[in-house]
Amino acid sequence: MHPLDRMNFVEELRWRGMLQDIMPGTEEQLNKELTAGYIGFDPTGDSLHVGHLTQIMTLIHFQRAGHKPVALVGGATGMVGDPSGKSAERNLLDEATLRYNVTCLENQLRKFLEFGPGKNQAEMVNNYDWFKNYGFLDFIRDVGKHLTVNYMMAKDSVKKRLESENGISFTEFSYQLIQGYDYYYLWKNHNCLMQMGGSDQWGNIVTGTELIRRKDAGTAYGLTTRLIKKTDGTKFGKTEGGAVWLDPAKTSPFKYFQFWLNTSDEDAKNWIKIFTLKSQEEIESIISEHDLAPHQRLVQRKLAEDITIRTHSREAYDTAIKTTDFLFGNGSLEFLNQLSDSALLEVFEGVPQFLIPKSELDSGTNIVDLLSASASVFPSKGEARKMIQGGGVSINKQKISDPVQIINTDHLINGKYIVAQRGKKNYFLLIAE
Repeated sequence: MHPLDRMNFVEELRWRGMLQDIMPGTEEQLNKELTAGYIGFDPTGDSLHVGHLTQIMTLIHFQRAGHKPVALVGGATGMVGDPSGKSAERNLLDEATLRYNVTCLENQLRKFLEFGPGKNQAEMVNNYDWFKNYGFLDFIRDVGKHLTVNYMMAKDSVKKRLESENGISFTEFSYQLIQGYDYYYLWKNHNCLMQMGGSDQWGNIVTGTELIRRKDAGTAYGLTTRLIKKTDGTKFGKTEGGAVWLDPAKTSPFKYFQFWLNTSDEDAKNWIKIFTLKSQEEIESIISEHDLAPHQRLVQRKLAEDITIRTHSREAYDTAIKTTDFLFGNGSLEFLNQLSDSALLEVFEGVPQFLIPKSELDSGTNIVDLLSASASVFPSKGEARKMIQGGGVSINKQKISDPVQIINTDHLINGKYIVAQRGKKNYFLLIAE
């Protein structure tokens, strides 16, 4: 790609509302030449979550602007724990767990970035590789002497912890030295001139550039992105059920899709700029169309579609749409036949479930008996009969009007499940075993 054809990375972050702080000279460096830049990801869990997406999108924009993104997975720093933005010490993980987590994170990042040996293809590094044989005495001699304790204590993340009830351990206090050395190592060995991160990382990034300056009289740059906040003041990326993970085994694509679909208008208008690659013109057009009929939630639908496909796949998005139509609209349940047992149970998570003997269905059972005796969809046969006659009961989305109708194995989905509805919104899953 010709340098003049590239988009301006800093400008891109700016109009998307992502840019927080930027060091002097950063924009000039990026406009001058292809530059390698990195972001660190701590492997404290075996999956990234939506809170990491801002940094992932930053690397995607960096690559699209013609630069080289480097994803650092902190196999070493994960053993120590970063005090930035934390009110208490982290539990330290053992080496085997960290190694497993690192592999999981690497696999997830490969879905978002184009990796390879090319000039602006992404690269993955693990700081455990350069720390595993670095002795403590060597480290405090080579690195520790360049930064004073006064300098380290002036950092906001350290100050806050010093003033807190629990204080800060030497382990976490030393974190900024270790992260600073990461930057120095990548600057020296990978020609990495840029570090990026969330706004809480500003102090650690500055420490890295300072170490490069003091140790080798070198110049390095940095920028941070804004912390994502919800307009109602609650924390972004958390639901009543906990964090929203990128791993489909932890948060199903349907739930992931619903997380984005259920955002407020104001949040969705901000987030479509941050979490999609849509152009300014396209986003303005979507927002204008949305404002003509807000109840149709166009911005939310476009946001949810884009980020679900990027994180999972087109197929996962299609299933999420069919599930949504099925549960909240008049969608068919045909798609359930294509789902695995675990994926089907995900669709019905939170829905009351009843186990029924398959032998009952082999010979056929009366609908009233099935829904009141075999499964407690109704408290009594009388109530079941009354609601069936009133047209308020469906089996597999088909309305039942005859209280003596026989239900048998022909009604089973995937040879195992029956979906019962009492009224429009009350679902029950019958599992034949």
